[in-house]
Amino acid sequence: MSLGTIFDIAGSAMSAQSLRLNTVASNLANAESTGEAEGDTYRAKKPIFAAVLEDAKKGFGKSQGEGVYSVKLVDIVDSEAPLEVRNMPGHPLANESGEVYYPNVNVVEEMADMMSASSSFQTSIEVMNGARKMQERLLTLGS
Repeated sequence: MSLGTIFDIAGSAMSAQSLRLNTVASNLANAESTGEAEGDTYRAKKPIFAAVLEDAKKGFGKSQGEGVYSVKLVDIVDSEAPLEVRNMPGHPLANESGEVYYPNVNVVEEMADMMSASSSFQTSIEVMNGARKMQERLLTLGS
């Protein structure tokens, strides 16, 4: 595996974690938005990722048959958790029954996802820094 491949893998992981952080931010921003009915209420978003084997013949320095996995976004889906229904007859968005629908965003879960994504992003940075240091040491071997 070449050092350039390490940068590609870590870069795809950083992109995935960045997207994960963006969906967490969107969920947290909409955690207290309300709706009159189930259909017009915000639902928490969850990204779905997959490991994809890249074409081995494209890269420089790769032997035939060697592949590289990267992280790709498959889809962003709505959470299937039930919405929170609150009885608030005085609320401007209350329906005829006095119910107001709140998103199915679990703030504690979102904060845990944010910390996990942030930690994974930092780990990818450390991997890239390690690969960069190895490249620098290779350049100094001949001098």
